[in-house]
Amino acid sequence: RNVSATVAIRRVLSCADCNCDGSHDVAMATVAETFLADLDDLSDEEREDEEMEEVQEEAEQERRKRRRTGGVQEVAKLRSTERYQRVLEEVRRVRSEESKIVGEDAEQRYNLVLECNEIALEIENELFEVHNYIKDVYRTKFPELESMVNHPIDYARVVKRIGNEMDVTRVDLDGLLPSATIMVVTVTGSTTSGKELDEVSLQQCMEACEEAFALDKDKKTVLKFVESSMTLIAPNLSIVLGTEVAAKIIGIAGGVEALSKIPACNVQVLGAKKRNLAGFSSAGAAVQPHQGFVFECPIIQQTPPALRNKAARLVGSKCALLARFDAFGDDRSGSIGEKMKDEIVKKIEKWQEPPPARVAKPLQVPDMEPKKRRGGKRYRKMKERYGVSDMGKLQNRVQFNQAEEEIIDGDEMVGMGMVGQENSGRLRVQMKKSNLASKAAKKLAKVQNRRYGTGVTSGLSSSIAFTPIQGIELENPHLKMQADKGRSGTESYFSESGGFSAMPKK
Repeated sequence: RNVSATVAIRRVLSCADCNCDGSHDVAMATVAETFLADLDDLSDEEREDEEMEEVQEEAEQERRKRRRTGGVQEVAKLRSTERYQRVLEEVRRVRSEESKIVGEDAEQRYNLVLECNEIALEIENELFEVHNYIKDVYRTKFPELESMVNHPIDYARVVKRIGNEMDVTRVDLDGLLPSATIMVVTVTGSTTSGKELDEVSLQQCMEACEEAFALDKDKKTVLKFVESSMTLIAPNLSIVLGTEVAAKIIGIAGGVEALSKIPACNVQVLGAKKRNLAGFSSAGAAVQPHQGFVFECPIIQQTPPALRNKAARLVGSKCALLARFDAFGDDRSGSIGEKMKDEIVKKIEKWQEPPPARVAKPLQVPDMEPKKRRGGKRYRKMKERYGVSDMGKLQNRVQFNQAEEEIIDGDEMVGMGMVGQENSGRLRVQMKKSNLASKAAKKLAKVQNRRYGTGVTSGLSSSIAFTPIQGIELENPHLKMQADKGRSGTESYFSESGGFSAMPKK
């Protein structure tokens, strides 16, 4: 249909620039017809799906009706087959004989074990069919029971114990179900909307329960035989899990080869029971999620509860490998199983070891000496030049609960801090004597001494001075200093003959 629609569209596109008459209409008609045909096909498919669902529903109703009228023999036909009876008789005969099995007998027993695995799987399927038959018949009497009791054998036991009794409080269910489930079943049974069964339906229901019990008994017999023969079919797996747990896992998987094809993540949940808390808290539930037959092996039971889930994942992964060794390997001595069991035990013991003790490291000796800083003449000068003065320190401090004075510096308001916060209102800050001023004065005195001489006259010194105006002139510097002392400050500044004078040291 899609090809025809595509061809029609191509025809329309190819005729876009041509001068043919009527071809466009034919192409468009072809596209429309194809689209309508597709819609008809879709509607036909939907009708076919609806008809198939109706047929399946009618077949299921017919099957339920046939179950009710024909009895449990309509669904449970396994026990009447010749192969089933032959295998069970052979299993009972071999279990009764306690002789040593060698040679051909060992090979025959191995084949019998493989056949028992197939029978165990068929029994499981037969139990499922019988369980559905019991639910179909007993749903008229107690429809809520199937949602509260999930296990087929437990359901059959409860149905047989209750029977056609309408007052469930009179029925003793101790030993069949947990106490919490018993209370829920009792309360629900007293308020159920079900009706009593007739004699025929009740008789068929009881026969179905007996059939389920017989199948379960035969299954246990087969599994016990497989358990006693596990050293022949799965020696490595039996060493890690134990013969009982290995037989259960192989039985539910359908054989060693079928178990070898199951992923390791699914091995640990084989045989897990479905929990039905019926509104109760899951804190005290005995059955935890994802706990299958692997949790029953001795290795996990000896592990602390906090590490059992982790150990189950480890054992499940090793079991998947061992099943492949047993199914396709040539080593039947069990050495690989012993090696893996030792690895598992060592890992679990390693998990239980306490963490290494923390070593008490002594604290370092505190450095009591002051931190060394950069020293030198240049650093001291820089520190004195850029150091904060006392007035700057007061300006950076603010007195509590008292407003500070502010001054305008250009376009900014500058806070004065604690400057001027005394009672008199005056600025009383003692200026620190700067070493820079004294050093500058000393440097200036040295220059003057070089020029005019010091107060102590050396024998080699001369009073002759060379001037550009008078030439060689003989003068006394002390007399000049005395003359300068008599002048006023203004005169010493603005006079033409004024200059620097060296002050005598005291």
